[in-house]
Amino acid sequence: MSRHHGRRSAAALLALLLLVALAAAVSLSLGAVRVPLGQVLRAAVGLGSESADLIVLKLRLPRILAAILVGAALAVAGALLQGVVRNPLASPDLAGVTGGASVAVVGFMTLFSGYSIHLVPFVAVAGAFVVVAIHYALSWKKGVTPMRFVLIGIGLSTALSALTMFLLISGPAYLAAQVLNWMTGSIYGTNWTYIGMLWPWLAVFLPLSLRIARELNVQALGDATAIGLGSRLQWSRMAALLCSVALAGASVGVAGTLSFVGLLAPHIARRLVGHDYRLVIPASALAGALVLLAADLAGRMLFQPMDIPAGVFTAGIGAPFFMYLLLRGRRA
Repeated sequence: MSRHHGRRSAAALLALLLLVALAAAVSLSLGAVRVPLGQVLRAAVGLGSESADLIVLKLRLPRILAAILVGAALAVAGALLQGVVRNPLASPDLAGVTGGASVAVVGFMTLFSGYSIHLVPFVAVAGAFVVVAIHYALSWKKGVTPMRFVLIGIGLSTALSALTMFLLISGPAYLAAQVLNWMTGSIYGTNWTYIGMLWPWLAVFLPLSLRIARELNVQALGDATAIGLGSRLQWSRMAALLCSVALAGASVGVAGTLSFVGLLAPHIARRLVGHDYRLVIPASALAGALVLLAADLAGRMLFQPMDIPAGVFTAGIGAPFFMYLLLRGRRA
């Protein structure tokens, strides 16, 4: 890495970090009840009024932290998946990760009415693992080609959506509204319990993702070259898939199916820092956090007094972006 590129990448990471901090501060301030930034800062250090403490620390702060953690996890999951299959169109949505997690969680909610909320991330991760294994096996034919991977992923996602709807209408009627809101992708009503459920997954799998980054850089040169350079090819691929599925599955278990965050953020990251996964992974995490913070803020502010799920905005931006990438790849 050249010194100039290193300085540019460091500046990009710092800019993303500052933008995430700014978006979080604005999100803490804005809402149905506006809290001036000065009061937000005082509440953060324990000097705020009782009403500011309630609004900022108990209602908004868990939601903002959930947006940061979920956005970062989905973005890193997408970056890892794109590195494993060497396909810029890969994302947790198209690989069946979110679909598998959704089917597992909806089935769990409808079949076990007295379920413990702490089990939901584990159920989501297990469902995601099963579907990703099936997807990878169906896509393999002397290797995994980008177009085959995408087409099989779209087919699997469609089938999983149908199965999810079947489970939904087969379950108790009183669960339908709750499950539908979760399926849209929302961090509305997130509290500190959800933060406690999610952060251990990031604490384990984000550092592991950074350790795998060098292997992904080597694999980008091709399998034969990677093996010649001493890469433990299959081990590193399985480790990267493990991290991707765990991060995306746990996020789906907490926030539902937030589409296209794992596709958008890695592309933003590569535009800013290049293709070195040692930089792409942290940049993707920050970009994903920023995208979801912006989507959640838009959902809270644009259609008041309604609170629109963030997943509506991520899908509205991500779907056209995916079509653009698909058409660009076809022309190439």
